[in-house]
Order: sequence, then structure tokens, then C-alpha cells
Amino acid sequence: MILVGGGSRSGKTRLALDLAAGMGHRLLYVATAELLDEEMQRRADAHRAERGSRFVTVEAPRDLAAAVREHAGQFDGVVVDCLTLWVSNLMLSGVEDLRPHGEELAAVCSGRPVLLVTNEVGCGIVPESELARRFRDEAGWMNQRMAEAADAVYWVVFGCPLKVKG
Repeated sequence: MILVGGGSRSGKTRLALDLAAGMGHRLLYVATAELLDEEMQRRADAHRAERGSRFVTVEAPRDLAAAVREHAGQFDGVVVDCLTLWVSNLMLSGVEDLRPHGEELAAVCSGRPVLLVTNEVGCGIVPESELARRFRDEAGWMNQRMAEAADAVYWVVFGCPLKVKG
């Protein structure tokens, strides 16, 4: 398992797609975004165009571990994009304790050709709302847990990957 993190528009997904392509020809993209408005649909369309037809796409906005468990064995490389949207989806659906979900995902992904894409959200100012602070904290914990379980971790800055583990 490989964790690829960084800020928004830093090149994380591009790196994950390239690393997955180096794993083989049977490639899976697991999308966690919910396409609730036109702007999100445009973003998803742009991501789909970026990865082209070489990836099969599965949507898993909430039950991410089950999607990886069900599909990963059929593919040479799996890109999950992204953990922070998944955290947001779980929180907004009323999940109070995300840790069991994170532990399950770490267990399912360990030892598999899975690349997890995530945003670093803790480098900015302290958010003004309780929900935003909880999101920052939950995303930070999730990123730490996945980094601990990962064989390799990349931090992407301005399109430049820096390997920080593995």
C-alpha cells in the first residue's frame, strides 16, 4: 500500500495514476466523490479524462473498505481518490467514530497494490467552525493511520513528489 498526500492541486492524483500504471495493465480507480452538483460533475469528468480508458472506475463514497476488498484482487493496481472526501462523506452521513472505518481500510489495503490519495488539511489556519475543526482532526488522524500502515508515503508539492517513507 502506498499513501500519496499533499495540498489541493499539487499533483497527487497524477502521481498515483502513474505509479499504478507501473504496476500492470489491469487498473482500478475507486472514486469517493459524490457528484451532488454540476461543479463536482465537471471535476469528475476532468479526472476521468485524465486517467483515460486504462482504468475501470468504481464509486465508493462511504463503504470504501468493502469496495477495495471486493475488487482489488482483480487488478494489478488500485487508486483510491480520495481519503479526505471519504472522511467528509462519513462525517456528513452521521458517523461519529471514524476510527473503526480507518482501521478496517488499513487492514484491507495492507499488502495490496493500493494507492491512497489524500489531502493535507492541517497546514492552514485553525478553522472557525466546530465541523471544520473536526474534519481537520479526523482527516489528520486518518492520514497518520494510513501512513503508518503504508509501505511507502509520498508528499507532493507543486507537482514534485518527495518520498518520505519506504
